Amino acid sequence: MAPPTAATTTTTATISSTAAAACEGRRPGEVVRMDTTKGPEEEQEEEEMECQLASLSRGPNPLTGIPTFPSFQEHRRHIVVHMAAVFRNWARNGYTEGISGHISVRDPEFPGLIWMNPIGRHFALLNGSDMLCLRISDGEVVGGNRTRPANNPGYYIHSEIHKARPHDIHAVCHAHTIAGRAWAAFGRPLDMITQDICDVYGEALAVDGEYGGIVTAEQEGRQIARALGRRGKAAVLLNHGLISVGHTVDEASFLFGLVDRSCEIQLRVEAACAGGNPALRKRIIPRELAEANFRMAGEKNWLYEEAQPDIQYEIEMAGEVIRAGLDDIGVDV
Repeated sequence: MAPPTAATTTTTATISSTAAAACEGRRPGEVVRMDTTKGPEEEQEEEEMECQLASLSRGPNPLTGIPTFPSFQEHRRHIVVHMAAVFRNWARNGYTEGISGHISVRDPEFPGLIWMNPIGRHFALLNGSDMLCLRISDGEVVGGNRTRPANNPGYYIHSEIHKARPHDIHAVCHAHTIAGRAWAAFGRPLDMITQDICDVYGEALAVDGEYGGIVTAEQEGRQIARALGRRGKAAVLLNHGLISVGHTVDEASFLFGLVDRSCEIQLRVEAACAGGNPALRKRIIPRELAEANFRMAGEKNWLYEEAQPDIQYEIEMAGEVIRAGLDDIGVDV
């Protein structure tokens, strides 16, 4: 579905849950109206995005970026199915490590709630109906699946990041990958040695240079949020691994995989350079070119599209089970 082209779009939905209404400071049954009137700057940004996507795709039906939805319910179903597809892709790529690893995505209707995966279920088996909904402020489960608990360290990390950047971070991804943990031992940012890593050029790639042990309280989440700052899209966490964020789970997951692969590339490059062969000299992409690459390919709509091949592959491979049981998904307490 293409982004709206009109200057003003109004969406209406009714809160169906007493608890959900209360946690958002609204009366049960109150009609929620989201007035998304666009100002001149937003209209210009949308036009630039459309031009950018068109410049990177050719033909009568260019890429359109992040879709819109006729209802919160359909948007919510889209989110949890894409979350499940990302986890299945993570399993395919070997990102599993016991019960570690978690994704959170802000609910499209109630911004004070996030959807997360249950702890202890293998990534390759996750479906949309497995996801549970937590309140950001206190971690209470207020909807979705209730057969398994959430990951408590994951909640502490994700909730603080969501609190710190409520307007542009709607998804957070973290897993314990081999290459990510290996590079994180150095506590260093990645060099701009490939075109792809320029997607997180400059402030978009942060480093959290302090290891605080296994997360048991909000402090670690706040520390990571500080490291990400106002513009960070991913971070290397000393002695821990990688984390990524985005406007969508699609964007955050693509960036997570990109940074992990870039860690592996840099580890190989550093190993080659360590041999002392003068012909093997690391060449860094010049700042002007890295900035240009970032402006072209680091935008949220383009990164959404970058994620779609892997996500759609996992949805097709999983079949109907990945979407089953989502007709009444929502905040149900």
